Amino acid sequence: MSPDTHQGMFTPKPGAAPFPRMVAAQAAMESRLMLRNGEQLLLAVVIPVIVLVGGVEGAHRVGITFSHPPVDVFTPGVLALAIMSTAFTSLAIATGFERRYGVIKRLGSSPLPRSGLLAGKVGGLLAVEVLQVIVISGVALLLGWDPDPGILGALLAVVLGTAAFASLGLFVAGVLRAEATLAAANLVYLLLMAGGAVVLPASAYGAFGHVVAWLPSGALGDAMREALIHGRTDLTDLAVLLVWAVLGTALTAKTFTWE
Repeated sequence: MSPDTHQGMFTPKPGAAPFPRMVAAQAAMESRLMLRNGEQLLLAVVIPVIVLVGGVEGAHRVGITFSHPPVDVFTPGVLALAIMSTAFTSLAIATGFERRYGVIKRLGSSPLPRSGLLAGKVGGLLAVEVLQVIVISGVALLLGWDPDPGILGALLAVVLGTAAFASLGLFVAGVLRAEATLAAANLVYLLLMAGGAVVLPASAYGAFGHVVAWLPSGALGDAMREALIHGRTDLTDLAVLLVWAVLGTALTAKTFTWE
């Protein structure tokens, strides 16, 4: 082996990793941090499963009737609730405390650009959402769920719902202190879960149904129900989610502070 060849084999090549690899590493770290946090895991998996089981069993005991079996009605809504809990509440809380402790500021000085940091956060959300879908769907199947899935409509609802709630979560985390973000994110989550037409269809809210259908929670819940009960893609609900995603992104870009 010649000296030049030997030298070439061990010559260091300083520089950042390729952008996709950096984003993938950041996404993997974000998902691990989220799942290791007991409160986030509670929001992501435990509460949606409790809502699903409790809703189905409660409907049977009380005698509430729907146009479809209760498990078929509740499952799409609970999947939407899980997406909301991860993309909005968990992301807002985690980002708020990262701002407080200077984590985001330090990451901003790393080779990973800010766009890569945000892409990594979204990638981490999607990884956690895959786990949520697997767990919740498994429980629903055990309860007798018999979906008629419209795959395209469900995927578009998940992607646009994640974009809408993630942008709104980053907006909240970027303008409030960490403690205020914690309180606000949990309060909004509870209010939307109870009255935002995410678990139950907007038609269940009587005169307010036409109002809550325009909320991101109502649009996501109804889009998931249309996709998983009727096998249809609801373009109106998807358009509402897109508008909320654009609005949340614009607000975040204008107001978000990195420290």
